[in-house]
Amino acid sequence: MARFAKLTPSYSVSAQITEADVGGAVAQGFKAIINNRPDGEAEDQPPSSEIAAAAERHGIEYRHIPVVAGKLKGADVEAMRAALDELKGPVLAFCRTGTRSTTLWALVHAPRIAPDAILATAEGAGYDLSGLREKLEDAYEGHEDQTDSAKGPRHAGASYDVVIVGGGCAGIAVASSLLKRASALRVAIIEPKDDHYYQPGWTLVGGGVFDRKKTRRDEAGLIPPGAKWIRAAASEFLPDHNMVVLEDGETVGYRALVVCPGIKLDWDAIEGLKETLGKNGVTSNYMVDMASYTWSLVQNLKGGTAIFTQPPMPIKCAGAPQKAMYLSCSYWERQGRLKDIHVEFNNAGGVLFGVQDYVPPLMEYVKRYNAELCFLSNLKKVDGPAGKAWFEVTDKDGKKSTVEKAFDMIHVCPPQTAPDFIRNSPLADQAGWVEVSPETLQHVRYGNIFGLGDACSAPNAKTAAAVRKQSPTVVRNLLAVLAGETPRTIYEGYGSCPLTVERGKVVLAEFGYGGQLQPTFPLDSTKPRWIWWILKAKLLPIIYWELLLKGREWLVSLKTIPGAPASHEKAQSMADKQGGKTK
Repeated sequence: MARFAKLTPSYSVSAQITEADVGGAVAQGFKAIINNRPDGEAEDQPPSSEIAAAAERHGIEYRHIPVVAGKLKGADVEAMRAALDELKGPVLAFCRTGTRSTTLWALVHAPRIAPDAILATAEGAGYDLSGLREKLEDAYEGHEDQTDSAKGPRHAGASYDVVIVGGGCAGIAVASSLLKRASALRVAIIEPKDDHYYQPGWTLVGGGVFDRKKTRRDEAGLIPPGAKWIRAAASEFLPDHNMVVLEDGETVGYRALVVCPGIKLDWDAIEGLKETLGKNGVTSNYMVDMASYTWSLVQNLKGGTAIFTQPPMPIKCAGAPQKAMYLSCSYWERQGRLKDIHVEFNNAGGVLFGVQDYVPPLMEYVKRYNAELCFLSNLKKVDGPAGKAWFEVTDKDGKKSTVEKAFDMIHVCPPQTAPDFIRNSPLADQAGWVEVSPETLQHVRYGNIFGLGDACSAPNAKTAAAVRKQSPTVVRNLLAVLAGETPRTIYEGYGSCPLTVERGKVVLAEFGYGGQLQPTFPLDSTKPRWIWWILKAKLLPIIYWELLLKGREWLVSLKTIPGAPASHEKAQSMADKQGGKTK
């Protein structure tokens, strides 16, 4: 249930609501709903038509006044003003976080209410509009055109030493590590979501091992002491002016910027998928709400065809699609059903796993489960009610054809790209990723900007484990830049993929650039072991929540480019000790 924050007795705001939340709003006495979010802004966003239909069923008014993040216009404010004049309250307005809806309310009332009163009201509801003060003051004094953010001033409403875009695994880890090393730094994290998920656990939810509720924590409880949480979405970068533009058009300034907003799951790239996801046997562990459905399907399938898919690279956790297959097959094997189930793994790529050393042990399980491997087979369309899927298949001569396949269950891994506001920014390379040096993770054109995590261009595996070594690399190099020195700490492409090949055994794949093995422990990492299962199921969640996100860099040894001055090495050694580093 979304949280409704009351600004006035007749107007409340909220982050994105669902169809079910409409009923909750009616129960709380709301008479109208205003949607300030454009359709298609995020992959998990319900369409406006769905909310409108729910409002109609409940007999309340609905208006869609979409405001493009970072592009709030005077016309948007006037449309909001007209709606509030016409609608019978109380009114609930929502957007991605509630920030745009709060901003619109502030600008509508700016000519009549003193700026301090507006800002205090917004702050009381949990929204910091301090960057809007100048516009509010102009409006209160009777100036014109104060609502058009595109014509507004390009000076920062607030400024920090370090601004971090993204409050996921990478963003929180960097902030914690920075503040352990340099507590006096003014650090801000731009992140719109209230929920923080341990996403590596979703595969285990789909395998009946984890409770999905245990993969979630409040974002507020993870923001490190000393960091400012800007609960809004970034919409634009102005690197020539050292500024980030927020969704409401306000700007935040920085001395150094860290960009780690994660990756976009492109559910719309597969025709028919969004309409049937979560029903008709169509599921995906890449969405927390669907992982439990995966486990339900696995438990209830007695026979027929189970298809597992993997799209073209890159994707986050490239082993996750086949992990879903292995855990499902392991359950069916224990239940004596596997002989009655035809299992297919349709991979848009040409190999089972990108690091050759791990392919032989994985193939043993493919044979054990009698799974059919279909390479160069890319899912393009799903018809859930009909139980059919269509794949674009490329033969050995490069000729493409469409193949129709029936299924009783299909687990889909969606295609993935960098977020839209990254791909359309001056920070992006030709493929749309934040363009960084693969060694230092420093942006190739803007020296005070760094990127890490799933959205950066470094050719490593996009796994949460990569952040374990990316984060201290970025922190050390960022501190060097702030001190006027050259970044010399290097990242060697470390990534890890604990491949759950059966319930109770894991192949712990650890590797770096070029597929070079980088095992943390002195054991053969290509062998399936029960000890790695204990690590995956019991220890890694603790390491994630209590070490990684708190800047405690467990078993992290970093290399330095030769030629670093002695003062640099000494300073970094002291900084690592303050950061909780252990060898």
